[in-house]
Amino acid sequence: MKIALTASGKTWDSMIDPRFGRTEFIVIYDEETQQLTVIDNSEVKNEAHGAGTATAQKLYDLKPDVLITGNGPGGTASQALKHLNMKIFVDAHELTLKQAYEQYKSGNLKEI
Repeated sequence: MKIALTASGKTWDSMIDPRFGRTEFIVIYDEETQQLTVIDNSEVKNEAHGAGTATAQKLYDLKPDVLITGNGPGGTASQALKHLNMKIFVDAHELTLKQAYEQYKSGNLKEI
C-alpha cells in the first residue's frame, strides 16, 4: 500500500504540512518496500489559484492508496480526488510524518 503525506520536509521527522494544495512536499511511503519517496511540490505554493488542483493531479499520477494531511483538500481539489480510489485522512496537525503514519495505523485520524 502506498501512503501519501503532505509534508514540510523530506524525512520521517518532518512535520505534516496542514495545507493540501500548497504543501511543500508530498512524501510517499510504500509499506511493501518500506521506502520513502519525496516529490517536490514547491512550484505551486505561490500560485494565486489552482494549487489544490495541481497537487491533486500529482496525486493522480502517483496513485497512492491513502492521503494523510492536516486540513484536507479544498472543494475543487476534493472533486478531483473523488475520481481516485483513495482514502483521505485529516487532522494530522502538529505531528511528524512518522507520528501521523502511526496515528493512521492506530485508527486515530479522521477519514473524509
